[in-house]
Amino acid sequence: MPLRTHYPFSAIVGCDDEHLDDLGLSLVLTSVSPEIGGVLVRGEKGTAKSTAVRGLASLLPPVDVYRGDRFSVDPADPAQRSPDGPFGSGSPVESRPVRLVELPVGATEDRVLGSLHLEQALTHGQVAYEPGLLARAHRGILYVDEVNLLHDHLVDLLLDAAATGRVTVERDGFSVEHTARFLLIGTMNPEEGELRPQLLDRFGLTVEVAAPPEPARRAEVVRRRMAHDADPAAFAERYRDAEEALAKRVAVARESLARVRLSEAALLKIAEVCAAFDVDGLRADIVTARTAMAHAAWAGRTSVTRADIRRAALLALPHRRRRNPFDAPGLDEDLLDRILGDEEPPPDPPAPPDPQGSDDPADDDPGPADADAPSDDGAPPQADGPDAHPEGASADQDPLPESSRQEQEGDESGEAEPRPAGAAPVKAAAPYRPRLITVRGSGEGADGRRSRAVGARGRRIGAAPPGQGPGNSLHLVETVRAAASRPHGGGRLRLQPGDLRVAVREGQETNLVLFCVDASGSMAARKRMTEVKTAILSLLLDAYRRRDKVGLVTFRGRDAELALPPTRSVDIAAARLDDLPAGGRTPLAEGLVEAARVLRRERLRDPRLRPLLVVVTDGRATGGRGAVGRALSAADHVAGLGVTTVVVDGESGPLRLGLAGRLAAHLGADHLPVSEVSADALGSAVRERAS
Repeated sequence: MPLRTHYPFSAIVGCDDEHLDDLGLSLVLTSVSPEIGGVLVRGEKGTAKSTAVRGLASLLPPVDVYRGDRFSVDPADPAQRSPDGPFGSGSPVESRPVRLVELPVGATEDRVLGSLHLEQALTHGQVAYEPGLLARAHRGILYVDEVNLLHDHLVDLLLDAAATGRVTVERDGFSVEHTARFLLIGTMNPEEGELRPQLLDRFGLTVEVAAPPEPARRAEVVRRRMAHDADPAAFAERYRDAEEALAKRVAVARESLARVRLSEAALLKIAEVCAAFDVDGLRADIVTARTAMAHAAWAGRTSVTRADIRRAALLALPHRRRRNPFDAPGLDEDLLDRILGDEEPPPDPPAPPDPQGSDDPADDDPGPADADAPSDDGAPPQADGPDAHPEGASADQDPLPESSRQEQEGDESGEAEPRPAGAAPVKAAAPYRPRLITVRGSGEGADGRRSRAVGARGRRIGAAPPGQGPGNSLHLVETVRAAASRPHGGGRLRLQPGDLRVAVREGQETNLVLFCVDASGSMAARKRMTEVKTAILSLLLDAYRRRDKVGLVTFRGRDAELALPPTRSVDIAAARLDDLPAGGRTPLAEGLVEAARVLRRERLRDPRLRPLLVVVTDGRATGGRGAVGRALSAADHVAGLGVTTVVVDGESGPLRLGLAGRLAAHLGADHLPVSEVSADALGSAVRERAS
C-alpha cells in the first residue's frame, strides 16, 4: 500500500509566497525559534488549520538520535539521559525526520504519559515501561486537534510537561523520568467552546483564521485541493522546489537567529507595548521579544525593527490581554501603532567596549534594517474608522423609562412592546459568583466539574472487570485477589485474562445546561431584565468554568424558539443573551414544550450527557384563555422526563403573585428567586444540592 502523501505546506494559499499570512508566519516563526512556545490556531471549520500543521513537519531539519533510543535524546546534549540508555560516545547515531505526533482528545492518561508493559509484567514478571505520546514527541511537534475539547486531566499533563520540559511517571511500583520538549500546536473551532486559560497562556502565539472572502482566492483553494486529491504524488512533485526553498529558508533563519540583536530601545518598546495592553504576567514580554527576533531572522535582518515588534505583538498578545471570559481575543491596532510610533528603535550606542571582533559585521548593519522596515510593516494606518468602540456611546443609554406600571402591568395587555422600537436590548450588569447547581444522583458522563459521576477520574471506590465499568486503569490488588480466589492446586499464582480488574473512581462530570428564558413583556422592564440577564450571564460563566455544554430556548409573543442549539461555545450563548429582545405575550407552555423537545433530542445524541434545565420566568402565562392550564400541563410533561430542573423566579417588586413557585411544584423543580442566584447572597459558601 503506497504511503500517504501529505498536502505540501507551500501549496496552501497564503503560504506560497514571500508574504506569508498570519497562519503560515506563526508556524514558521515557531519553527525558527521553538522557544517561542507553540501556536494556537483558532478558526471556523474548513480553513486548512490541520492541513497547515501537518505540512509543517516536512519543513523542519532532521534530528540526530541514538539508534534504538525510543526517547530521542540529543546526542550533542550530555544533560539529556534516556531511560533506554546508557548511551555514550561510542553509541551509533542516526538522523531521522522530525516527528509529528497527534494527541487525540479522547486519549487516556496512560497513552499520553506511558505505562507499565502489561504483557511482560504478567507473562515474564518483568517491570518494563512503555513510552507514551509525550516521549515520542520529544524534539518534534505535538499536535492537538480540537484542543479546546481536551479533557481536564490531559490538560494538566500538558501544562506540567510544558512548564518543566520533563515527564515523571510514578505508578504501579516503578518510576521513570525523561525529557519532553516539543513544539505544541493546537487547533480549535471557537464555536465548540473556549480553551482553559492556563493552557491558553502556554501557547506562545495565537492566530485567527477564516475563509478568504475574495472569490478568486476561494476558487484557487478549491482548484489546488482537487488537483491534490486527483493525484497526490504529482501535486507534491509540482511543489517540491517551493518546499525545498522554504525548508532551506527556515534552516538559514535558525542558524542566523543567534546573530540577531535586540537593542535596549527595542526591548523597552516591547515592555511598553505589553504594559499598555495590560497583559497578565511577564511571559508576554518574553514571547514577544523572542518572536520579534525570529521575525527579524526570517526577514534576513540582524537587528529587531519596529516592523518585527509590531508583527510579534499581533501574534503574541491577543490571547494574553486581560479580558472578561466572554470577550473575543483581539488587539487594538491603532493603539499599537500609537505606542510604536513612526521611528525605528535606535540601536545600542557604540560606547560600550567591543571585545568580540567577530560580531562587528553584524552590529554595523543598521541601514538595511531601516530600509526594510517600511515595506515589511504593511500596517494599515488608522483603517478601522471612527467606530473603533461602537459600544461606548450606546451602552450607557437607557432604552426603557423607569415605570412601576410597566413593571407590574405592562405585560397583561400582551399587545404592545414596553420597549421603544429600535432601542437597544437591555444589557446585563457585571456577573457574580453563582451558587452551584448540580444534577441529582451520579452519572457516567465526560470529565467535568459540576455533578457527581463514576468514571476514570477521582477517588477510587472499587473495581470491575474490563468493559463492565467506566474505568480503564489496572487495579493491581484486585487483579491479584481475583486470581488468588481460583484454585491453583498448590502451584504458583497464574494470572488469566478473566482476572483483570480496572479501577472504578468517583469524580465529577460535565453536563448540558439548557436555559429556557422568558422574554415576554412581563420581564421587559429595565430593572427586572437587567437583574435576570445578569443572573443568566453569571450561570453561563459558571458553565464555562465547569466545561459544560449550554443551550438557549426563548419564548415571547406567540411562540418559542431554540435561540442557540446546545454547544460548547459559551461565548456565543452570552452574545445571544446580550442581544435578546423582550416584549409581548408569555407563551410559557410553548417554551416548556420546546425545551422538552431539545432535551429528548440531546438524550438520543449522547445518553451519558445528563441535562440540567434552568427555567427563567416570573411564572405568568398569557396568550388567550387556558394559557395557564396549558403551561401547567407542559410542566407536568417536562417533569415526566426525569430531568433535574431549577426555576429562577424573575418576579420582583412589592406585588408578587408567586406563580413561579406553583410552576416549580409541577416541574418537580427547585424554586430559586433571582436574588438568590448569587452565592454571596445566600450568606454562605457554595453548596451542592442533595442527591
